[in-house]
Amino acid sequence: MYKNFYSLTQNPFQLNANLDFFFDSAGHKRAKAYLRYGLVQGEGFVVVTGMAGTGKTMLVKELFQSLKQDNEIIIGVMVTSQVGAEDTLRMLSTVFKLAYEYDDNKATLLGRLETFFKESGKKGKRVLLVVDEAQNLPRQSIEELRMLSNFEWEGKPILQIFLVGQEELGRQLYSPGMEQVKQRIVATHHLKAIEEDEIKQYILFRLSKAGWKNNPQFKEDIFPEIYKFTKGIPRLINTLSDRILLYGYLEELNVIDLKSIKHVISEIEADYDSITPDTQSQVEIATDDTHIHPPVQKLTPGQDQRIDILEQKVIDLTQTLNKERALLRKAILIQLDLNDAYD
Repeated sequence: MYKNFYSLTQNPFQLNANLDFFFDSAGHKRAKAYLRYGLVQGEGFVVVTGMAGTGKTMLVKELFQSLKQDNEIIIGVMVTSQVGAEDTLRMLSTVFKLAYEYDDNKATLLGRLETFFKESGKKGKRVLLVVDEAQNLPRQSIEELRMLSNFEWEGKPILQIFLVGQEELGRQLYSPGMEQVKQRIVATHHLKAIEEDEIKQYILFRLSKAGWKNNPQFKEDIFPEIYKFTKGIPRLINTLSDRILLYGYLEELNVIDLKSIKHVISEIEADYDSITPDTQSQVEIATDDTHIHPPVQKLTPGQDQRIDILEQKVIDLTQTLNKERALLRKAILIQLDLNDAYD
């Protein structure tokens, strides 16, 4: 709704991983350096972890974009769910477009993959597998990937694996019993949130990509408040900034000041406070944070992922509800203006 009002060409704060909006923060630059170092090694595991919403998927997409012209690397991406070892092999077969029957046993699946790796090696190519949401992989599947990484052609490793996931992935890889996997890790990096002094750059960068022409203008004192609320997590910055522009449109603002930011933040906090008691018994809402925290008890990777999904659904539903409220408010204001005109 606010795109036309502010003469924007597209939504500047969309949540999907659009490379046009990739912001090369200090943290992302460091992560890319580790990824490229791992690529040079050409073997083993490269591990990138980070909190939900810090831009891990965007980082991987940007890396792939830079590798498109490299004809010596065959790239495959696997987004995981909780699957067993044989299902992992089937997913890999799908990723690399290898035909298989669902009732194929493990030996048959491994044989096809081995043939694919060796044929790639004969052609002078190496294979890069990126596993996104890798925190969901059970140990048996990680061990299966380790075994696959042992394939060689003429003494050179053929398969390299990037594991990208949330923080529990690191804890899992370095837990007791994972010694052989740890020995195969050639590089690891934890992706951090955007620094406070980059918040303004991040927001204005995305706005500029969407055709922003300095309308609305943003007061300098709003950016520390945005950082305080979002802790520098890009997904949360996007969600808050989208709400800010919506509020600006509804109030017909050409300048976004600290009062506007605090008003929008108070609306979001009120939305969280309106969660039903049954839901509140399952989650803890922190007064100094913007997202819903899981219960204190230890969660399995699958439970943690489901909470992240539910959290995003809450945000999406909240946005929809507030947009509908805003439209109703706008309609009432327009009607009042018409009534005044005819009085």
